Amino acid sequence: MARVLAVANQKGGVAKTTSVASLGAALSELGRRVLLVDLDPQACLTFSLGLDPDTLELSVHDVLLGRLPPGIVIRSTPDGSDLLPATIELAGCEAILLSRTGREHALRLALGEIAAEYDFVLVDCPPSLGVLTINGLTAADEVVIPLQCETLSHRGVGQLLDTVADVQRLTNPRLRVRGVLPTLFDGRTAHSRAVVLDVETRYQVTILDPPIARSVRFAEAPGLGRSILTTAGRSKGAEAYRAHAREIAGGGGGGGTDGAAKPSAGTQATGRGASRGRAGGEGEAGGAPRSAPRLATPASVQAVPSEAVMPAVVTPAAVMPGAAVSGAV
Repeated sequence: MARVLAVANQKGGVAKTTSVASLGAALSELGRRVLLVDLDPQACLTFSLGLDPDTLELSVHDVLLGRLPPGIVIRSTPDGSDLLPATIELAGCEAILLSRTGREHALRLALGEIAAEYDFVLVDCPPSLGVLTINGLTAADEVVIPLQCETLSHRGVGQLLDTVADVQRLTNPRLRVRGVLPTLFDGRTAHSRAVVLDVETRYQVTILDPPIARSVRFAEAPGLGRSILTTAGRSKGAEAYRAHAREIAGGGGGGGTDGAAKPSAGTQATGRGASRGRAGGEGEAGGAPRSAPRLATPASVQAVPSEAVMPAVVTPAAVMPGAAVSGAV
């Protein structure tokens, strides 16, 4: 049976689609049979993999409404994975599902028909906490939460974890949080490292290592209809996704089965993984220094000595825009 991973975050622009496409290509490189599911009405994953959503006659919309079996709709992609594509019609699908009994299980039931044909199914959830995202979480064994390493991006992590807890209680008790994947990470700045540290301590979730460095190569790949593993296969971002794919394929990593993932031991993004390099080539941000920064409250304008003891939990005021950050690079 296929192992299903949902990639979810209700905030847009955090690299959900990039992560699904890149992980799918990396797992395919490892010889795994991979199906990607585009649950976003914007169909960005579909477009990123070389298909034109405006010309597709069949999509996941037809599958969720029970009109067609998934095998008829699935398309192959140049990067080796298969795709259950989306079109704008998916926006109307959510309204139709709202009136149906068992609406949360539509995707799970559909995937059950083809689960034996794949090793992994990766679901690109839309930037919302609506019926489509609930379908993705209900069908999944694990959820990965991409996190843009900026202050405003992490505000929705708690809401998503609450939704995961509801799904575990009501529709999918086997769902677990694999962890938070730092994306658009710039290890040269104290701010990126401080945001990752604050998320880990505030929500007690695993930080998946290594972080995904900010790079222009990610923006270039969709225009070619391929993933970064094909367009810039030797870049730091491509290698980071390969590392995560190896961990997924090996069955390692991730948090606890109750959804409240335990912090990783020494592999957080502010530690070992982020400190491997300095500012690198190909337009990418380098790794972080070995010393992890602390978020300072607005009153803490002066620099905090490096030997000061780090607080266990950072206060909410610490992550407001304009707050001073100690240890800035």
